[in-house]
Amino acid sequence: MIQSTKPLMFLTSFLFVSIFSVAVNVQAETKSKITLTIDGLKNKNGQICASLFASNKGFPSNGDDAIKSGCVSITEVPVVMSFDNLQPGSYAIAVLHDANNDKMANRNALGIPTEGFGFSKNPTILTGPPKFNDAAVVVAGENTNINIKLMYLLGG
Repeated sequence: MIQSTKPLMFLTSFLFVSIFSVAVNVQAETKSKITLTIDGLKNKNGQICASLFASNKGFPSNGDDAIKSGCVSITEVPVVMSFDNLQPGSYAIAVLHDANNDKMANRNALGIPTEGFGFSKNPTILTGPPKFNDAAVVVAGENTNINIKLMYLLGG
């Protein structure tokens, strides 16, 4: 009695195509990178700290809710820093010129910032910090460049 090998060949072909499709989909998922160019600094004292938020939770002042954050020493202006390995999506960025290197957003007795700060999309600041949607940028490709101009309300 001779058995047909057609079902075995079909199953083998099906598995090969399925595995190949999964491999192509995994390879096609590209991680994104945001490069920040931060300008408008009043001086080169201290460091620039940036926090990246993927939602309105904690934006812009609660760094614990940021998905990524980091600080770089100011050696030249503009300051360039980046966030790598991001999924495509909407992100908002808060930046602080930490002139005294204390990793805090210093304020006066009235609660007004005494150090420079800025946000992605450079929204107008009138009576308080921007909402997430006012600063959110869509990251879809491999590289997204964002320019942020710092603001100083007092001194600096």
